Amino acid sequence: MASVDSTGSSVSSRLRSGDLLHAGLAVALLLGAWSVGGLEVSTGKVSSIEAMNGSTVLLPCTYSSCIGIKNLYFNWHYNDNGTMIKLCEAVIPIEGVEPRVTVYHERVEFVGSSKSNNISILLWNITFEDEGDYICFAKNPKEKNRNHSAVFTLRVVDQMKEVDNTLTVIIVSVLGGVIGLVIIIMVIKALVVHFLLKDDEKNKECLVSSSGNDNTENGLSGAKADNKGTPKA
Repeated sequence: MASVDSTGSSVSSRLRSGDLLHAGLAVALLLGAWSVGGLEVSTGKVSSIEAMNGSTVLLPCTYSSCIGIKNLYFNWHYNDNGTMIKLCEAVIPIEGVEPRVTVYHERVEFVGSSKSNNISILLWNITFEDEGDYICFAKNPKEKNRNHSAVFTLRVVDQMKEVDNTLTVIIVSVLGGVIGLVIIIMVIKALVVHFLLKDDEKNKECLVSSSGNDNTENGLSGAKADNKGTPKA
């Protein structure tokens, strides 16, 4: 009886350990799926811009979530030498519903739309003091308040740098010259072949006509010879 109890407890412990393993795998898969499809914000492929003093710039930002959003909170901050200055904030209740944005900066305008997952802003009449990092932040309660942020850097200049296109012009000129030369050579080659073919046809015609004349003359002389050789009756 003791051995049976020992075997039974051993089997039950194995079953419990197997259940714990399966539960752990399930939790890991759920966590992995949640992390892969979690909330993300992005400022696009280009994370910085250089703009002239006094111009208006777009600070881009979009969000994405594979499981959707609910009461998505977002804001924009400006990093002023370590001091975070809030520019605007809002809550998007559900997908497709436009948020009521609170703006804290007189030269900031919200231009995004929840229909395109866009939470971008415009900064009007920029000055050199506006140069620095702008942080786009979002938090999604539907994902247990998962949050994410992205940084967009603004550089303000007095005048835009002129792009030196000298090398490009040289390359294009060389390629154009080479292509033009190839075309000229092909045209000359085609003309030469054309004239050679014409000369060849003329030579063939001359040979044919001259051979015909020779045969005719030979025939006539033969006939005359025959007539001369015929005795008189």
